[in-house]
Amino acid sequence: MKKETCKKADQFGICPYVTAQELLQGKWAILILHELEGGPRRFNQLQKAIDVTQATLSSQLRKMEAEGLVSRTVYAEVPPRVEYQLTEIGRTFVPVLASIRSWGEQYIAYLHAKNHSENKDAVQEEKAQ
Repeated sequence: MKKETCKKADQFGICPYVTAQELLQGKWAILILHELEGGPRRFNQLQKAIDVTQATLSSQLRKMEAEGLVSRTVYAEVPPRVEYQLTEIGRTFVPVLASIRSWGEQYIAYLHAKNHSENKDAVQEEKAQ
């Protein structure tokens, strides 16, 4: 695919980058997918794990369900029990989550090294004064 085709925001379903960006938009999308990676979760379990408002989580889950990444199962019990889990296509994102985790760990190490270096420079400056 030519890079030029991915420079337009209206390329959903055509450009893989635009498509992924649309599917993963929202502050909580990756964290929701990460939580569901371990298996089905109830709404309250997700809300507590992610520390997100009920309205935001509900909205994000509805969007992810509409896109086919997450499925919602309602059990005929009293009180009603609802579980969310990754769909087949949603589960194909699990290796991507592993890559994101790996990159995130590398970036955290970079930040620590950078902060250590900056702190070391600041100490040397204080000694020089």
